[in-house]
Amino acid sequence: MSVLIDKSTKIIVQGFTGKFGTFHAEEMIKYGSNVVGGVTPGKGGQKHLNLPVFNTVKDAVKNTGASASILFVHPAFAADSAMEAADAGIKTCVAITDGIPSHDMIKIKRYMRRYLRSQKMTLVGPNCAGVISPGKSMLGIMPGHIYKEGRVGIIGRSGTLGYEAAQQLKNLNIGVSTSVGIGGDPINGSSFRDILEKFEEDDETDAVLMIGEIGGPQEVNAGKFAKENMKKPVIAYIAGLTAPKGRVMGHAGAIVSAYGESATEKVEILKEYGVSISKNPSVMGETVKKALEK
Repeated sequence: MSVLIDKSTKIIVQGFTGKFGTFHAEEMIKYGSNVVGGVTPGKGGQKHLNLPVFNTVKDAVKNTGASASILFVHPAFAADSAMEAADAGIKTCVAITDGIPSHDMIKIKRYMRRYLRSQKMTLVGPNCAGVISPGKSMLGIMPGHIYKEGRVGIIGRSGTLGYEAAQQLKNLNIGVSTSVGIGGDPINGSSFRDILEKFEEDDETDAVLMIGEIGGPQEVNAGKFAKENMKKPVIAYIAGLTAPKGRVMGHAGAIVSAYGESATEKVEILKEYGVSISKNPSVMGETVKKALEK
C-alpha cells in the first residue's frame, strides 16, 4: 500500500485550464499519475490536455470516479474549492496555493468537522509541494526524477528541504515510500502527527524523516506521538537554529512565540522522545542511513 496515493488513484485538477494547473497537470501525467480530468467553472464540457473539463468537483467525481484532487486556485477562492472537494467525496486534496488567509483555513477545518473520521477528506497543505509515491503517482509540483522508490517516508514543512532529503537518500541508494509536504503556513490541513500515523500503519515504510522548522508545537507533538505509538524509527531535522526569537523567518508559521518553539528547544525535546536528530541539512541522508542500520 501507499500513503494517500498509489498507481490506481484517480486525480482531478481544480483550476485545470489555468497556467499553473496546465503546466503541473502535464508534469503529473508525464510522471505516470492517473489524471482523469479537471475543474474550471464555466468551461464544463470542453477538453483540455485531451481530458474532460467539468464545472464542479461533484460533476467530475460523478463522471470519472476521482478520489484525489489538487488545487491551483487563487487564494481568495481556495477555501471554497477545498470545501467543495470535501462535499464531493474527494478523499485526498492537496492545496498547492500560497497565501490562503489564516481565517479561511480556520473556516475549512471547522467545516470539515461535520464529517465522520472514516468519511473525512485528508487535506494536505496549503503552501506545499504536495505528495509523491515514487514509481506510483505524483500529486504535487516536485521534481519527480529525484525520488527513488523505496521504504523511507518523508514529511516536511519545506518543499525544497524535502527535495534535498530525497536527493541525498537517492545518492545513498535509499528510496522513498511516500513524501508528503504539509506546508509552511501557521494553520495547515494535516500535521506531522497526522501523517506519522499513516506511515506507522503503512507496511511499505520502514522509517520516517521529519523535516521541521522553528515556530508552532507540531514537531514536538509529533515526537510525543512517535514515542508513545510508533515502532518505526523517526529521524528529524529542525531548521532555524540561528533564527532570532520573535521574528518571522521564511514561512508564515516560522515564528517563535512560546517555549518549545525554537529550533534548539525542539531538538532537545525530540531527543528526549527518542527521535534521531540530523545536525544540519547536509547529513539528513546519512542520519537516516544510520537509523536504518541500528
